Amino acid sequence: MTFALVTCSGISNTGKLTTQAALTILQRKPGQYIWMHARQSAAMLETEVCDADRVIVLDGCTDCCANRKLAAAGLAPHVHIITTGLGIEKNGMADVQFDEIEKVVCAVMNNEGKKECTKN
Repeated sequence: MTFALVTCSGISNTGKLTTQAALTILQRKPGQYIWMHARQSAAMLETEVCDADRVIVLDGCTDCCANRKLAAAGLAPHVHIITTGLGIEKNGMADVQFDEIEKVVCAVMNNEGKKECTKN
């Protein structure tokens, strides 16, 4: 099973956290995940996501930039995780902490099989 991991492109600590969590997942589960930033065009995102069995969106905050970009491509994720919803505080340009990365990675791993992806 292949998972598409779409992360926000924010520069805050929670935005950087989504990138670092994605990189960690790619290292731990090589070949099972493809990863893309939400800064890609909606068309490019749709093309890359279509090859995955499941789509997981990681947003840094409630602005939900990654989820909105996926919606612009006419897609909905199987799983949508917001790091601030995991109890991680959005704190400007603060450094990302290892325990925060682990918390997000665990949230992704625990949600790999939920829901069906739908085309809007």
